[in-house]
Amino acid sequence: MAFKPANNIQDLQYFGEFGGVNPSISDSSTYTFLSAKTMFDTFEGNADGCYLYSRHSTPSNLYLGEALAAMEGTETANVSASGMGAITPVILQLCGAGDHIISSRTIYGGTYAFLKNFTPRFNIETSFVNITKLDVVEASITKNTKIIFCESVSNPLLEVANITGLAQIAKKHNLKLVVDNTFSPLSISPATLGADIVIHSLTKFINGSSDTVGGVVCGTQDFINELRNVNDGASMLLGSTMDSLRAASILKNLRTLHIRMEQHSKNGLYLANKFETDGLKTVYPGLKSHPSHEQFKNMMNTAYGYGGMLTIDVGSLEKANELMELMQNKNLGYLAVSLGFYKTLFSAPGSSTSSEIPEDEQKEMGLSDGLIRFSIGLDADIERTYQMMRQCMEELNILDSKKTS
Repeated sequence: MAFKPANNIQDLQYFGEFGGVNPSISDSSTYTFLSAKTMFDTFEGNADGCYLYSRHSTPSNLYLGEALAAMEGTETANVSASGMGAITPVILQLCGAGDHIISSRTIYGGTYAFLKNFTPRFNIETSFVNITKLDVVEASITKNTKIIFCESVSNPLLEVANITGLAQIAKKHNLKLVVDNTFSPLSISPATLGADIVIHSLTKFINGSSDTVGGVVCGTQDFINELRNVNDGASMLLGSTMDSLRAASILKNLRTLHIRMEQHSKNGLYLANKFETDGLKTVYPGLKSHPSHEQFKNMMNTAYGYGGMLTIDVGSLEKANELMELMQNKNLGYLAVSLGFYKTLFSAPGSSTSSEIPEDEQKEMGLSDGLIRFSIGLDADIERTYQMMRQCMEELNILDSKKTS
């Protein structure tokens, strides 16, 4: 039977304390005990259903975690105060001094900076590779390798990872495959393809309203328990705890994710086809010209499409900046980082979300100065949006005004 992540979210039912259709929000930093022994047992991890202190967990956070675990098809999940607050504890929980990580070379700039600049302080080294080449990945494994880390769809170049192939390599060498699925919620379900741990920045598509920051780690009960352990759990001890009010807000937005992803994907595919026909260098997994189009197609949950992220290359940073400023002035979206908003967001990754990556490495991976990353919004009339975007490009001589699409 096909995995249907939106059904899993839909099937969850939580009643509020007073019969509300939304679960009650626990607005407390600490919790009382009726007996001292129960408090002791909770500290020892032997009192299921009891709450101790909100850095450890709260009812609101558990509700959201259960919903996200259902969406990804994992045993459970742990939410955090940011996407990086999910990624960093996972890496530090799995790796210690002397260990080695294999990572995709094209990943979110914050993750890259953590692996490249921060973890070496703990004598944890990372090899950055072309994750789409399975032979290169396997050849990079050493006796100290613990993790293969990738993004389902990479930021910002939109490379697509062969999660099934990577999972087979990971299992063969007793490694953990950690997949950041931020760009493709619902469209791709990494755990069903063999990933051990699935991470999201909840800030993006899942929350979808650009009003909060959050993250989640989806995995086995044993691994999440390790992260939460009061004595040596990285999530517990590093303290990246989500606020209960934010958890409740994200849970409400999660319920409309399937509708939003369908529209993001529909609009993304429409614009990608138009831009490519216009002769722009366009990268979008839904285009047949994308080198991993068939790979994405084989992995995807078809109802939710190829996602809302696409890139175009307009030749230079100067042109990219002029175009983004003009589009913002024409009310076509915002010149802003992040993604998943109802309005289109655009940025030049080389000087923003991937600026942590040195320029020479950006060039090596194909991140050019003229690249613009679009997070396509929920526009009801995407044809009108395209025509207005095209007019902006004609005005700046990026496209020939005589050419018809």
